[in-house]
Amino acid sequence: MDIKVVSGEITKVESGAVVVGMFEGEKRLGRELGALNRKLGRVVITSVEKGEIKGKAGEVNIFHSLGKIPAARVAVVGLGKKEEFKLDKLRAAVAESCRALRQKKAADITILAKSAVDGRKFSQEDYAQAITEGAILGLYTFRKYFTKENDYKEVKKLTLLSPKEEAINVIKKGSNKGKIIAEAVCLSRDMINEPANYMTPSAMADGARKIADDNKLDITVLEREDMQKLGMGALLGVSLGTVQPPKMIILSYKGRKSGGIDLALVGKGITFDTGGISLKTASGMEEMKTDMSGGAAVLAAIDAIARLKLKINVTAVVPAVENMPDGGAIRPSDILKSLTGKTIEIISTDAEGRLILCDALGYINKSKPKAIVDVATLTGACVVALGKQCTGILGNDQSLVNKVIASGSEAGEAIWQLPLFEDYRENIKSDVADIKNSGSGGAGTITAALFLSEFVGDTPWAHMDIAGTNFTDKDKKYNVKGATGVPVRTLVNLAIKMS
Repeated sequence: MDIKVVSGEITKVESGAVVVGMFEGEKRLGRELGALNRKLGRVVITSVEKGEIKGKAGEVNIFHSLGKIPAARVAVVGLGKKEEFKLDKLRAAVAESCRALRQKKAADITILAKSAVDGRKFSQEDYAQAITEGAILGLYTFRKYFTKENDYKEVKKLTLLSPKEEAINVIKKGSNKGKIIAEAVCLSRDMINEPANYMTPSAMADGARKIADDNKLDITVLEREDMQKLGMGALLGVSLGTVQPPKMIILSYKGRKSGGIDLALVGKGITFDTGGISLKTASGMEEMKTDMSGGAAVLAAIDAIARLKLKINVTAVVPAVENMPDGGAIRPSDILKSLTGKTIEIISTDAEGRLILCDALGYINKSKPKAIVDVATLTGACVVALGKQCTGILGNDQSLVNKVIASGSEAGEAIWQLPLFEDYRENIKSDVADIKNSGSGGAGTITAALFLSEFVGDTPWAHMDIAGTNFTDKDKKYNVKGATGVPVRTLVNLAIKMS
C-alpha cells in the first residue's frame, strides 16, 4: 500500500473515501467534519441528532458524497469517550473504518491526520504513527494459497491529510515509523499463518537470512552437527521425532560501536507441535502451526529495529524444531542433558518449548547480554489464567519487567505480571535428574518460567507467555482472524526505550 502525507482541505480532496473521527456524545462537529457536513447538506449532524451516529469506539458510518465533494464517500468513525481516548483507540478506529471502506470497494482512502485532542495528550507524530499502524494492521490479509480472487478491492493508497503545511514533516516521520513497525508485525503474521508443511525449521532459517540480507545483519544458523558439538541435548532431544532438521538461528543487529549485546530476544520456534509421544488431542491441533509465534515475533522485531536504525545492539535467537512422535522420539521418563550441563527428566514430551528455549537461553547467556527477553507460546495455563486478551510476564529483574509492561501498554498490547515465587520451584524438582520439564500441583505458567530461569543465571531476564494472545479467531480492532503478531510492537518499543 502506497502511503502519502499531504496538506490541504478535506472538502477538496479527491479520494475513494475520507475518514474523520468523532468522540462519543459530541453534539457539535469539529471544524473539518463540520465543513464536510455543510457540503453534504447537513446529513452528518442530522444523523447525530437522530442518534444514528453516537461516536462509540469502533462505530463506522459511511455516506456517499453524491458528487458534492471530490471524495466519493465520507466515513465518520467513533473514537469513544474523549476523556478515555488513547492512541490504541485511534489505531482500532482506523482499522475498523479501513476494513469497512474496503468492503465498499474504496481503493484509495484519505484520513485526517489532525490530532483529535489538539496535542494535549499526544504529539502529532504519535498520532500519525497510530493512524498508519491501524490502517496497515487492520487491512492485513493472508491469501497466499487462495486460487480465487478477492470479492473486494485491496486498498492501494492511503493518504494522511494535514490541514497545516508546517505539520507535514512531523506527520511523515510518525507515519514512516508506524509503517516500519506495522510491516514488521505483518511479516510475523505471514510467517505464523503459513502451514507447517511450508514453514519448516529450514524455512524459518531462510526467512531470517532474507531479513539479514535486507538489513545487512550478521547471521549464524547452527545445524545439528554444530548443536551436537555444543552439547544442546535438550533441543536435539525434541528434534529426534521428525525428519525436519533442527536449526538454531542467531541474528544480530549492531546499532552502536560497542561489541556487547544490549538486548537479547529469544523466541520459541516449534514449527508444528503434535505433543510428541504425549500426543495432543486431534481437536484444534491444526492451530499448532502457530507454536513458532515467539520465534516469528523476535525475527520481525529485529527487522523493525534495524530499519528504524536504533542505537542499540540486539541479537535475536530462535531455536527452530518440529515436535513429532515417530519411533525415535523422546519418551516420558527419558533424561536429557542441556548445553549448560543441567540434566532434565522428561515428564511430558508436550512440554517441549522450554526444552528448546533452555538451550537457546544457555547459548546466548554465554555472550553476557545486558538483558534477555524470551517470547513463547508456552503454556495453556496462561490462557486459563489470563484468557486471550493479555500476555503473561515473569522475570528475575523487576526493572526489566516494568519496561516490557510499559512498552506493551504504549503499543496497546496488554501484559500482566505473574509471581515467580521460589516456593513453586519444589514443583519441578526431579528424583532422578537436576530438574523435570513439567511441574506438578498446578501453576503451570509459573513453573515453566521457573524452569527457564535455571538457564539465565543472574542476567536480567523476562519471559513472555503469548499462548493466549498470539492468535485470534475473529476480526477485532486492528487484529484480523489468524496470527496477531503479538508482541512485535512491544519488543520494538522496548528497544526504543533501551536505546
